[in-house]
Amino acid sequence: MAMDARKFRILQAIIDDYILTAIPVGSRTISKKYETGLSSATIRNEMSDLEELGYLDQPHVSAGRIPSAKAYRLYVDELLRQGKVGAGDIESIRSHFSDRARQMEDIISHAAQVLSNLTAYTALVTSPKRAEMRIRNLQFVPVSSTSALLVIVTDCGIMRDAVVRVGGDMDADTLYTISRSLTEQLAGHTLSEAKEIISQRANDFHVHQHVLADITELISGTERHHRQGMVAFGGASNILNFPEYSDVEKARNFLALLEGKEKLLKLLEQHEEMAFTVRIGPETGIPELSDCSIVTATYRMGDYTHGEIGVIGPTRMDYGRVLGILSVVGEQLSSLFWRDEE
Repeated sequence: MAMDARKFRILQAIIDDYILTAIPVGSRTISKKYETGLSSATIRNEMSDLEELGYLDQPHVSAGRIPSAKAYRLYVDELLRQGKVGAGDIESIRSHFSDRARQMEDIISHAAQVLSNLTAYTALVTSPKRAEMRIRNLQFVPVSSTSALLVIVTDCGIMRDAVVRVGGDMDADTLYTISRSLTEQLAGHTLSEAKEIISQRANDFHVHQHVLADITELISGTERHHRQGMVAFGGASNILNFPEYSDVEKARNFLALLEGKEKLLKLLEQHEEMAFTVRIGPETGIPELSDCSIVTATYRMGDYTHGEIGVIGPTRMDYGRVLGILSVVGEQLSSLFWRDEE
C-alpha cells in the first residue's frame, strides 16, 4: 500500500480541517465540507489506509482521526515545494517595516511582534551572528565637562554604548579628533584584534589610560553580548489560546522554556543555514515542544552574517501561511540590513 494522489488529497483536507478546528476529523466532515467527489464510505476506507500508513491517529475508538507528525511532515514538504504567499500578507508585512527602527534591538523586537501579530502564534527572532564581528565606527559624544558617551558600532549593526569619564581638557573638538583617530585605527578589525591594538599602541592614541580601559571594557562587553546572541519573543502567551495548552502545567512549562531561552537557541543553531527548517512535534527534541511545531527561516546581512526568525505553534498550525509570512519577513529583514551596510 502506497500514498497516491487520492489519499494525499484526503489527508490534506483532514489537516486543513484540523488546523481550523482542533477537533478530530471524520469521513462525513470531509465528504460534506470538501469537494472530493467521493462518498463517505470511500473516504472512510482511505482514512483507514492512511492510519495504517502512519499518517493518521485515532485518539478514541469512536472519534475521528487527527494528523500525525508524519502527516504534517509530508504536508509541509509539499508546501515548501509550492512556496506560496498571499498578496495581502506581503503588503501587511511591508507596511510594518516601512517606518523601521534603526537600532538592532528595536528591529529584532519589532520583527518578533510583527510575526506574532500576523500569525497569532508565538514568534522569535535572533540577532544576526557571524564568527567575528568587526568594528565599523567608534564615537565619543560629549555629555558633560568630565564625561562622554562612548558608542561602538559593528558591521553587524550592533550598537553598544557606555558613559565614560574624560579629562576636563577634552572638549568636543578634542573628542571628535580622538574618535576619528580610533575609528581609523580600529575600523575593519575584529573585536579581539581591536583590544590587541589598543594594548600594543596605547601611547599612539593620546588618551588617558582609564579612557582606554573603558574602551577595552566596552569592546569586551560587545563581544560577550554577541556570543550570547539576542533573541526576542513576540506573543509568548499566544500558545495559551489553543486547546492543546489548556492544561496549566503544560502551559507553565512552555513559558518557562521561553524564559530560559538556552534550549531554543541551541535548537536554532542546528539549522545549518537552510532557508527553511520545520520541526514537528518530537522532531524538536525538546519535551516541552512535543505537541508543537517550530518553523524557522534564515535572513541575511551581508555574505557571512545571518539570523533566524521563527514561529512556534501547535502541530496543527497553518503551515502554508506561516511559511509564506516567514519568507516575506526574512526578505524584509535582509533588505533592511543590506541597506544599513551600504
